[in-house]
Amino acid sequence: MPSLPEDPTARVLGVPSRRSLLKASAAGAAVTPVLAACGGDEETASSGDGEPQRGGHLRVGVAGGGASDTLDAHEPTDNVDIARNYALYASLMRYSNDGTLEPYLAESLESNDDGTEWTLVLKEGLTFHDESPVTADSVVFSLRRILDPDDPRRGAGDLEGVDYEALEVVDDRTVVIHCTEPMVTLPEALAEYYNCVVPEGYDPDEPVGCGPFRLTEFEVGQYSLMARHEGYHEEGLPYVDELEIIDFPEDDARVNALSSQNVDVISQVPHAQVAIIEGDPSLSIMESETGMWLPFTMRVDQAPFDDVRVRQAFRLIVDRQQMIDQALSGYGQIGNDMYARMDPSYPEDFEQRDQDLDEARRLLDEAGHGDGLEVELVTGDISAGVVAAAEVFKEQAAAAGVTVILRRVNPSDYWNPEEGFPYTFGQDFWSARNYITQTAQGSVVGAPYNETMWGEDEEWVELIDQARSTADVEERNEIIRQAQRIEYEEGGYIVWGFVNLIDAHTTRVHGLEPAVSGHPLGSYAFHQVWMDQ
Repeated sequence: MPSLPEDPTARVLGVPSRRSLLKASAAGAAVTPVLAACGGDEETASSGDGEPQRGGHLRVGVAGGGASDTLDAHEPTDNVDIARNYALYASLMRYSNDGTLEPYLAESLESNDDGTEWTLVLKEGLTFHDESPVTADSVVFSLRRILDPDDPRRGAGDLEGVDYEALEVVDDRTVVIHCTEPMVTLPEALAEYYNCVVPEGYDPDEPVGCGPFRLTEFEVGQYSLMARHEGYHEEGLPYVDELEIIDFPEDDARVNALSSQNVDVISQVPHAQVAIIEGDPSLSIMESETGMWLPFTMRVDQAPFDDVRVRQAFRLIVDRQQMIDQALSGYGQIGNDMYARMDPSYPEDFEQRDQDLDEARRLLDEAGHGDGLEVELVTGDISAGVVAAAEVFKEQAAAAGVTVILRRVNPSDYWNPEEGFPYTFGQDFWSARNYITQTAQGSVVGAPYNETMWGEDEEWVELIDQARSTADVEERNEIIRQAQRIEYEEGGYIVWGFVNLIDAHTTRVHGLEPAVSGHPLGSYAFHQVWMDQ
């Protein structure tokens, strides 16, 4: 195989190159990380200065966690699960901080002309935590575990089109991935943190990966302790000897732990508490402008949201700037009921939906709710800003004659393993993905997190299928935009904004950099962190 060109994304069919992403950014479609040094030693706030030092025990307080914590590489759900995944495991591709795709375990990934056959070559010398080699057999085992028709994992929808039976091992480092249809989104799917590579015979109760850290202790709902993976393939990384990820479902407790320096780093500082961190010279803030979104979710198969007029009315109830200002203390960007902000197909030209209470009342009246409507909105501390957004929406809805009853659910119980997402009207949080990959996770029928039960519109489904198999980028983006228009008008999400993530650390911590992914701490880049010794 030829070596990688200067811009590795250029070799991957259908993936926006760094150049195209920057072009999109100039048009406002993509986002550029915000570097913000607030409080403490400003030289350390983006924390990349100085010569990295090895050693130390890094204690990280992560938002969320609870009884449903899992170590399964292919089933992470909560923020703490996701943080662990980044530490323990590695995927074949990954997203850089600016949102472009790059090889991770892969040395190269090339398709044939129509995207029905992909040849993957692993980097040399990769090893798992138990020192066994990462091989083509490991890749095939991992893909088959994800795609298992009897027990499909979270990423199965992303990989729809991969021929489960026809995965072909060519040699120790080479796999040919045959697809039943053109699959131009395969590189994106292989970059997701939950589609990572595990060894044959993988046991999630005794997890072995090839990420920068290996597990040494784990207490469900409390903490995970890890040691440096000496065989990690990125030279010189990670810097710290030990990593401890501590569950912090309560926002105040997380901030207090950092203020008292019982932890070194915390994710997702509640936006209203940024000033507390800024006032402490021993602490620093890192702000990342991201594609993360905190939607209100309306189930399109249940009353009153089975009437599209009600869904439209609820979108028109929202004063989006007020939502940003109050729920996020101004740390965010206005949304327009469409996700995948980083996708080059993001529809910047769709008319911006603004609050229009008169039109909302008219639509509700037409839908038979002229005398008022009462709904329950289920919320929880699942991510910074979620509960605050629910409280703001309650106030805004009252002006349109809608009574909102808030029901607050413990974050550890928010996603019910048996019932899934059983809320007629609820909230969720999502990191940044391109549109097609996101639909596989949350919008198509059978998606693992389809909170709105959207996805049965035949025209929309046909467009998604067509886009997934269209190799030409401009043609594919045009098809996607047609699908986006349908979901924009009739879907079940209220996408009111995109979150600027605020993380914080002590000034002895260095190496963290903002990322647009929507995952805190620069996509949980623990392997890049170093500490003053």
